[in-house]
Amino acid sequence: MEPIYSLKNITKEFPGVLALDDVSVDFYPGEVHAICGENGAGKSTLMKVCSGMYMPDGGALYIKGKKAHLRSIADGLKNGISMVHQELSPVPYMTVAENIYLGHEPTLGAVPIVSKIQLIHKTRDLFEEMKIEGINPKSMMYELSVAETQLVEIAKVMMLNSDMVIMDEPTSAITDREAELLFDMIEDLKRRGIAIAYISHKMDEIFRISDKITVMRDGKHVGTHLAADTNTHDVITMMVGRELTDIYPKLETQAGGVAMQVERLSKEGLFEDITFNVRRGEILGIAGLMGAGRTEVVETVFGLRKADSGKVVIDGKPAVIKSPRDAIKKGLALVTEDRKGTGLVLTGSIKENVTLAALDKYKKFGFIKKRSEIKATDGQIESLRIKTPSRNQLVANLSGGNQQKVVLAKWMLADADIIIFDEPTRGIDVGAKAEIHSLMSQLAADGKAVVMISSEMPEVLGMSDRIIVLCEGRVTGEIGKEEFSQKTIMEYAAGIRTANTEGGSIVQ
Repeated sequence: MEPIYSLKNITKEFPGVLALDDVSVDFYPGEVHAICGENGAGKSTLMKVCSGMYMPDGGALYIKGKKAHLRSIADGLKNGISMVHQELSPVPYMTVAENIYLGHEPTLGAVPIVSKIQLIHKTRDLFEEMKIEGINPKSMMYELSVAETQLVEIAKVMMLNSDMVIMDEPTSAITDREAELLFDMIEDLKRRGIAIAYISHKMDEIFRISDKITVMRDGKHVGTHLAADTNTHDVITMMVGRELTDIYPKLETQAGGVAMQVERLSKEGLFEDITFNVRRGEILGIAGLMGAGRTEVVETVFGLRKADSGKVVIDGKPAVIKSPRDAIKKGLALVTEDRKGTGLVLTGSIKENVTLAALDKYKKFGFIKKRSEIKATDGQIESLRIKTPSRNQLVANLSGGNQQKVVLAKWMLADADIIIFDEPTRGIDVGAKAEIHSLMSQLAADGKAVVMISSEMPEVLGMSDRIIVLCEGRVTGEIGKEEFSQKTIMEYAAGIRTANTEGGSIVQ
């Protein structure tokens, strides 16, 4: 069988970085081909060359056996290639329906006027076919959560009916339930003879859906194997070039006193009567399905939203937090789930971003102490293994995973006492995940109070000392380590099981 798409000896260079070095890969119809590697390995760059977003500096592309010259994304689409990007880029002030059918709008017969009615109907039909619920086609994109935006981006690509679909971390912002819908869609695409290139750092889903696995490291092709002929351990070893012994390196710690108490916090339409605490020396996991209100709760605690009622108590004293500045002064840090939108200044350098939340430490008489700032930045680059040619590199030019490390570095320098991580390893490779998990564990061992939101069940179970579960804006359960199980969490998350007043639970 002839490959539908072939990359032959592809090279791509950016200033100071050889992103792709003589890479050759074939993609076949009806086959899921996973592309694995650490952040900065060249996976996304390779796929952007496939889609026409980047032109290679060397090598050639072949579509259905014929040499192709793709100079833009539009060229890629014309040749039947579409891509779900890791970094979401919707048009925020257009509706969901307008975003999905942008450039493919239904018109009023021969009249070149967009039919708004057809646009809404077609979007609803598409959502029904994909089993996507709870997203209004008339909603503005800026009103959606990161997870909802991800689903819209997936729907947009599904609408195109391409010969080859590239998916770059499509499940990074969605929960297990939405991921199951995506896997059903992928099976349907395979049956229709469509080639799928799939980038993910989640080994369980790679081995669940993939037919072939290609591993990349430092811009080079390490190897391609049938998924049935390899295993997770071997793939990870090829990715990182070393043995990785423990992805969840959780240190055993003794929880201390309550660092923060959230009491009956409510925000109309988002969450109601939220009560929980986090102790020094522990990692409190927050689980729940998409739309449960997890992010909205921690954003309110951090002063990004204003609560209608309730209070936050820090070290036994009520805390007045009206803005993130107030939160930082109270010793709080928030690693947001949307690194591009709220975590980074993309037009700034690594150095400028890393010291941003702790700039007062590096100022004297109103002037920045350059040597101190440089020393602190270089220390974070080294400790977090941020792949960059220079501390002065713009963060916009980094891979998604290295951008996330810059966000983490920023808050590490702030030296907060209560650190909230919202999806801290979204879009992060397994090697970097282990490093970030180790960092979180060490923070707890140092007596910090750590709160972690995660949609990855193994991460919640592997890193938490205690877990609270939200369902539809309410806390439905609190689980101690001795009760940890995926089944229990999912029952609380789906509202099947709820906590009763005596501290036990009721199965509905």
